[in-house]
This record gives sequence, C-alpha cells and structure tokens, in this order.
Amino acid sequence: MTEPYPTSMRTPDSTRTASARGAEHLLGEFPTYAAAEAVVDRLSDRGFPVQTVRIVGNNLRSVEYVTGRLTTRRAAGAGAASGAWFGLMVGLVIGFFSGGATWLGAVVGGLVIGAVWGGVFGALAHRASGGRRDFSSRRTYEADSYAVYVDASRADEAIRAAGLF
Repeated sequence: MTEPYPTSMRTPDSTRTASARGAEHLLGEFPTYAAAEAVVDRLSDRGFPVQTVRIVGNNLRSVEYVTGRLTTRRAAGAGAASGAWFGLMVGLVIGFFSGGATWLGAVVGGLVIGAVWGGVFGALAHRASGGRRDFSSRRTYEADSYAVYVDASRADEAIRAAGLF
C-alpha cells in the first residue's frame, strides 16, 4: 500500500497557534489539497472526531481559466440551454397540477418557450456588453500549500490516528 502523504510534507515542531476556535495544533502542511484531505479522511476512517479539524489554504489566490471565445451565437446557445431547464421546471410544476394530455403539453411548452426566451435574452445580454468580455472562463481558488490543524486538546490523539509520526 502506498503512503497517501507526499514526501514534501512539512511537519510541525509542536507549534501551537491561536484562532477564533481556540488553541490549535498544526498536524502538517501539504502541497496539494488532496494530500491534506487524505489526512482528514484517514482521521475520519479511524473514528477521530473530525469536527475538531480544519484545512487552511495558505497564500490563496483567484485563478481564472479561459475556456474559449464567447460569440453572440454561443451566448444565445447557453441562454437557450438555461432557459430550457427553467422552462422544463415550470412546465413540470404546471403539468403536475393539470391532468391528462395537458401534462405533456405543459412540459413541452415550458421547455420550448423557456429555450426561446433564454436564447433571446442570452444574445441580447452579450450584445449589450459591447464586446468587453468576449470569452468564457471558469474561476477557481488555489493555494500554495494547505495546512491541517486540530484542536490543541486533541493533538496527540490526532497525530496517532493519522499515523503522521
């Protein structure tokens, strides 16, 4: 079985810090969120009360990944898809309270009307921007490292349960 912790993990020298939750003990600092999450998962698997643990991202920054060019056609398509979902939901609610053949008509009608209006509003919103943001993107937050802290009163138990030392 491979060890889930990276070799570049920094371990504390029993440094205690104070936070709004009270005194805390640094269990370790990890280069990725997945590595920090693995420690908390191991604690949970071994029955440790994980509500006393927290993961803190250090040097947090917002990163925006550009996913493509945004044209009026793509904006209309995205608006149509969003409108279709909304229309489907409205159609299902209306159809739920109506009986017989009108149920299907309400669902299909809601879907189509929602898609048409969503497409129109998507295109108009993009055109109204005047070309200031002609790209689509996805935003996320990243950190340089992730520290795992535990309440100081449970530090020794957490160290044993996580198998850190």
